[in-house]
Amino acid sequence: MNEPKLLIRSELLASGTTVDEIRQALRIGALRRVARGIYIDGTTELDPVALHRVRVLGFRGNLSDGAAVSHVSAAAMHGLALWDVDLSRLHISRNRASGGRRLDTVHVHTTSLPPDEVVSVAGVPVTSVARTIVDLARTLQTDHAVVAGDSALRMYPDALPLLADAVSTARTRTGIAAARRTVEFLDGRSESPGESLSRLRIAAAGLPTPELQYELHTDSGAFVARPDFYWKDVGVVGEFDGRGKYGADEPGATAETVHKEKLREDALRALGLEVVRWTWPELFRFDTVRVRLAAAAGRARRR
Repeated sequence: MNEPKLLIRSELLASGTTVDEIRQALRIGALRRVARGIYIDGTTELDPVALHRVRVLGFRGNLSDGAAVSHVSAAAMHGLALWDVDLSRLHISRNRASGGRRLDTVHVHTTSLPPDEVVSVAGVPVTSVARTIVDLARTLQTDHAVVAGDSALRMYPDALPLLADAVSTARTRTGIAAARRTVEFLDGRSESPGESLSRLRIAAAGLPTPELQYELHTDSGAFVARPDFYWKDVGVVGEFDGRGKYGADEPGATAETVHKEKLREDALRALGLEVVRWTWPELFRFDTVRVRLAAAAGRARRR
């Protein structure tokens, strides 16, 4: 990841920049404060997760021995997908039994921190991917934890066999029952936050579990599509459309993309399949999608 250059107050002063010049640069937006005494170029455009990662980098000099960046901060450092989570605080875990605190900008967790659950990312001690998945699954709402966990297994498939040990190590920590359920549900084949949320909605609606990213071919073997969801037994394909106000999984529609989507759906229907699409807003009123999926399954059975 290409991180913006950190500008250290003491170094700026040593190079001849005055205190008044720093204050003026902050006022007009030429500098942006990311931690006490640490800035970045104010013209640098960062999304919330990237900004959080920069804040972690700026804080690393304050980490005590035996401490590691954890929870959502570790997720940001590992590059995991974070959807609709609170990034106002940096999360730090310390290997001790007491002394935890929650301040306006930093949340210090006290917990056991085995050496094999800490790795270095950009020179910063960070909880491992498996440990981070479990910490998120313990402490976040299920929607948020699954989005991050799916992306973790997609990006770091080697973490999958380590999850059982990470869950076992955390067996006495708060939220471990929820973490077990979440970890069992995770699937690295989900390719976006919207697809992860779709899987949760499908399960909550009591629908059969679909195949994910299943490759479909013509009788002659020509590739047709790899839909997000496929109910093979009933001949229904489900597609999540990431365009919408709740997320940005896909770019906005253009005439070309709409035309390509139509051709793709025509090709799927030529295989005798029903196609159902849904959008970000419909993830929060999924009953309407469930009805459409049921109707599509009924049409497919009548063929």
